[in-house]
Amino acid sequence: MHYRRADAKAYARANMKGIWAAALTPFGRDGAIDEDGFRANLRHWVDALGIDGVFVCGKQGEFFSMSVAERKRTFEIAVAEIGNHAGTIMSCSDQNMDVVIELAKHAQAIGAHYVVVHAPVLHFLRRQDETLYAYYRAISEKVDIGIALWSHPDSGYLMSPELCARIAELPNVVAIKYSVERAMYSKLSRLAGDRMIVSTASEDEWFDNIVELGWQLYLCSSPPYLFQTASDRRMRNYTDLALRGETARARAIRDSLDPVRQAFRRSRPPEKIHAHSKLWQDLLGQVGGAVRAPMLALTSMESAAVRQAFESCGLGGAAAATAA
Repeated sequence: MHYRRADAKAYARANMKGIWAAALTPFGRDGAIDEDGFRANLRHWVDALGIDGVFVCGKQGEFFSMSVAERKRTFEIAVAEIGNHAGTIMSCSDQNMDVVIELAKHAQAIGAHYVVVHAPVLHFLRRQDETLYAYYRAISEKVDIGIALWSHPDSGYLMSPELCARIAELPNVVAIKYSVERAMYSKLSRLAGDRMIVSTASEDEWFDNIVELGWQLYLCSSPPYLFQTASDRRMRNYTDLALRGETARARAIRDSLDPVRQAFRRSRPPEKIHAHSKLWQDLLGQVGGAVRAPMLALTSMESAAVRQAFESCGLGGAAAATAA
């Protein structure tokens, strides 16, 4: 452990900052985890792109198609490769609480910095608040490691700002990835910003949240490594400028990424988020690899459209260098 349970909030406040990316998991044609490729991606993200932390084995990482042993293995690889150079937050989300706690204990034992646990499927209950509080309290009592909450519409409901603020009283609950509308996460920042680091996964809103809400953390999705190259670190640049209060310069660089954002979105086929992002990774020289069932692969026509969009977006080109 990097800190005592009682110091989890203070440690996170001092260290859980900047850009944290959600890792895709590269799989080989045989379906196995491409461990060498995953290691290479992690090092590139931290060393070349300046990413501050990595979220491992979440929805982007296709945890739902992986065994518990495979999930533990991805944790181990991430800690070994970047644990001394960047933050690590391990997704222990699962519908089975015993699995959540087993994964969290493993993350703690191998030296991960934090874990994240999304709200369980409870949409069949008319009300969930007391159940959710008991759920997070039970996990909190079983481990010392700092815990980030994660609330998103996929659960079939959203945790209210008031409930999140209540859960934030637990000693080792340190942050939340709050995938909700701006009014809700702004309210939570006001209610519990002194006890919990509030963040959301939207890169579109990151700049505004630094400037208007005083946020310190982007937690997290894939743009930090899909919208940047070693020679074109515009997200890193606008983040650093905004955090320093150089708002006008930061906004100009943020806006210069619009062609990349638009090309990425218009080339993404419905239902194929993972396959699309992995091909984009390949085009950037990273290791994308294959998806696992039930995720769908791209057709040849879809792949061609992605390649065309990538070539037209200017990522890493002369225009990008000028903007950066």
